[in-house]
Amino acid sequence: MDPEPKTPHTADGRPDQAAQLPDEAFARPRDGVGGFDPPARAQPAPPRPPAPSPAQQAAFGRPATVQDGFAGERPVVPPRPLPPPPPEAVLRAFAPGAGQRGLQEPPGGRPGRRRTATGPWWKPDARSDPWRDPHAPAGLTGPAVFEEPEQQAGPVVVDGRGRRRLRLADVSIRLSVLALLAVLLTGLVGGASGYWLTRTADESPLLAPGTQLNETDEGIAREPGSVSDIASRVTPAVVSVEVRIGEAGATGSGVVIDGANGYIVTNNHVISGADGVEGAEIRAVFSDGSGSAARIVGRDPASDLAVLKVEKPGLLTAALGNSGDVVVGDPVVAIGSPLGLASTVTSGIVSALERPVRLAGEGSDTNAVISAVQTDAPINPGNSGGALVNGAGEVIGINTAIASLGGGSVGLGFAIPVDTVRDIAEQLIGTGRAVHAALGVNARSVTDGTRDGALVVNVEPGSAAAEAGIREQDVVIAVDGEPVGSSEELVVAVDSHEPGETINLELVRDGSSTTVEATLDEA
Repeated sequence: MDPEPKTPHTADGRPDQAAQLPDEAFARPRDGVGGFDPPARAQPAPPRPPAPSPAQQAAFGRPATVQDGFAGERPVVPPRPLPPPPPEAVLRAFAPGAGQRGLQEPPGGRPGRRRTATGPWWKPDARSDPWRDPHAPAGLTGPAVFEEPEQQAGPVVVDGRGRRRLRLADVSIRLSVLALLAVLLTGLVGGASGYWLTRTADESPLLAPGTQLNETDEGIAREPGSVSDIASRVTPAVVSVEVRIGEAGATGSGVVIDGANGYIVTNNHVISGADGVEGAEIRAVFSDGSGSAARIVGRDPASDLAVLKVEKPGLLTAALGNSGDVVVGDPVVAIGSPLGLASTVTSGIVSALERPVRLAGEGSDTNAVISAVQTDAPINPGNSGGALVNGAGEVIGINTAIASLGGGSVGLGFAIPVDTVRDIAEQLIGTGRAVHAALGVNARSVTDGTRDGALVVNVEPGSAAAEAGIREQDVVIAVDGEPVGSSEELVVAVDSHEPGETINLELVRDGSSTTVEATLDEA
């Protein structure tokens, strides 16, 4: 025996009326007409609220003495009359069919699966759309959302308030693009035009027989004392001195000091290597390109001067000036054969006078200290023995040395003063040797931070210094009242005197100053 079927119940324990309905309630009508709305079913009864507690009854219940409402004699509002039923034509047009309610099917059949020409207003989720179901319950939703109007493309846009605005960025970009296109178009047109013109234009003849270039009739004025004037007058008296010893050779310069007898003065270090060497040749080359063999008349390593003699009559003699007339700032011209380039002229000024300069080495026996004329006129190797000339065209020195970090004309030049040149040259021409005064000491430059001097390193026995009582470790600070600040200044001060002359020397010995007299010897 089958058990008795159980009646379904809801969650609160009451019978589920929907579950008791037969399946025919949800079947499609046999005539195929009608929607998919389920048949109406009874609404479940709302749950009963629990009985109020005695405290709630006392607080919110009706008093026992009150039987009617709280309004007292308040007038009763009459019920609102019901609206009249709609006309028959409206009912036929809009009312649902017999036994139908809710969203209706389209005329003529079932709705399509998607929007089509026959069912443009229907889609699969149409039944769940509350706006299409007049029986759908009302409910609250979120706030309305308004989308901003889309920005229009292009430089003119519409903002959120509907105002039309111009976007300068788009305008500038478009103008830049247009300008670039215009430039490219112009360049293309210009290039094409130029190419076409060069291809079609007739070329002028390459040769033009009988052409004569213009020339000026006015001469260039060269004032007396200009560099060009000095060079034209002194260059013929300056020679190039070429020395050849076997396969080796050297080049220097020289100045004609006695053209009638062929005497030329130059530096000792230029020709000293050829003195007494068999097969050595010395040659003087003049400004006109001619040359002549030269012999050594005499040379003086203590002054770095030498005299040569050539057998060539009619030489131009250089004018010798006076060292006392030279001042710092005078314009000067250096003439010689630097780097083997004959008759080279450079210019500058006298930048210092009586500059003590020690000359030694360079493969010769030169060992001299000169009171030099300093100049900034460019002087290079090969200028040695050449002339340093003032603005009057007079020789004021013989170029002999340079001071440079790079070994060239980027530096300073030094020349032997013309008074010394004249004195030594006359001695060499007269006797073949030059005489100098000697003190008989070896010294080096020192300083104590406040005063400079020449420290005596040793004293030659029997010399003028030994006779005067000068001792080792004495510091010479003055000669004849003139300050001496270095060993070079001491040599120059002594050499400015003649042998046999007496000089006064101020010394510092054991922290105290003393003065001695010395009679100079002959070197």
